[in-house]
Amino acid sequence: MTSPFLSLTWTDHLTGRRGFLVVDRLVRGVCSGGLRMRAGCTLDEVAGLARGMSLKEALHYDPAARYVPLGGAKGGIDCDPRDPEAYGLLVRYLRAMRPYVESCWTTGEDLGLTQDLVDRAVAEVGLVSCVQAVHPLLDDEAAARARLAAAFTVEVGGIGLDELVGGCGVAESVLTALDRAGAAHTGARVALQGFGTMGGATARFLTRAGLTVVAVADVKGTVANPAGLDVEALLAARDAHGAVDRGALRPGDRELPDDAWLSVEAEVLVPAAVSYAIGVEEQERIGACVRWIAEAANMPVTPQAETLLHARGVSVLPDVVVNSGTNAWWWWTLFGDIGADAREAFAHTRRSMRALVELVLTRAEADGTTPRAAAHAIAEQRLPVITHRFGTYGSGTYDSGTPRRA
Repeated sequence: MTSPFLSLTWTDHLTGRRGFLVVDRLVRGVCSGGLRMRAGCTLDEVAGLARGMSLKEALHYDPAARYVPLGGAKGGIDCDPRDPEAYGLLVRYLRAMRPYVESCWTTGEDLGLTQDLVDRAVAEVGLVSCVQAVHPLLDDEAAARARLAAAFTVEVGGIGLDELVGGCGVAESVLTALDRAGAAHTGARVALQGFGTMGGATARFLTRAGLTVVAVADVKGTVANPAGLDVEALLAARDAHGAVDRGALRPGDRELPDDAWLSVEAEVLVPAAVSYAIGVEEQERIGACVRWIAEAANMPVTPQAETLLHARGVSVLPDVVVNSGTNAWWWWTLFGDIGADAREAFAHTRRSMRALVELVLTRAEADGTTPRAAAHAIAEQRLPVITHRFGTYGSGTYDSGTPRRA
């Protein structure tokens, strides 16, 4: 693994708290990766996430598409997003990172932050957009920006399209794995950790596909019902951080401890909250009926735990594949592969994610390895192809040898 292109640590002069930015690689002078805020965030964590973004971008490379994958990056701030000082810290961080946002780093919401909050802080800092670094690469910047802005106004069932596409991708990944195994959707049980943007949307799409959500964990603990939770009622009762109002629970719903979601009887686990949620100790608590773990969060399963789970016959569907739909949707929309339409977005996401998961699982089966190893192998094959075609700073060439406009 090569060293990142750029790695820096910022210290806030008012609070002493730290923030990080890691640019793993550039393509055409630009990189992509969200900004997270959580207590305990570290430079190593951000570096791992940035590398994951490079792999996600490469996995979605389609030579025929308008969207050309960017490099990978990630930002992080060591602070509890519920802290009264969090927003001011976010603004100061973005002010310090302004040169990078202007020139090379496109970013957006990640763990602990909403897109609305990021957009508000970006405007306060005086930036045009959190993705303005990509604007020079667009054929028609005004039309592209208008298309993306319109897409962010689309709502489906009271939830924004931007909040739903990632969960649509996670759900399609799970459904593809079930279909390959010949497992029925109806009756398949799901337990989720995290009920925010990604977890909530995943629960909605899986439920509508016939699966039964039997447990949801949030910051208050786990809510479970072996007969199935009312996902739509829980979505309507959650706050901005994904915490569910317990007043919305039905008589058959039980309140359990935080980590009880690990041990409920379910075929599918979806960690959709924090990194490192399933380590060696946690994997011991996972029941024998679990067959798949879909990483809706970034890096939720540690390498050691994944090795043990693989030996037990549990397939970990990796984050670089499973949760890549949100990032891809931004670029499909901005570059013009799809319009500001929910049906088109969901259809494109389902089609792309199913093809990608099929490719990864087929490679894993052929190589006798894990889905993660297969995904990484595919991405590592594509990265030099992308660099050769488009260049680190936009000086690459098309396959025909025609110079690429920067």
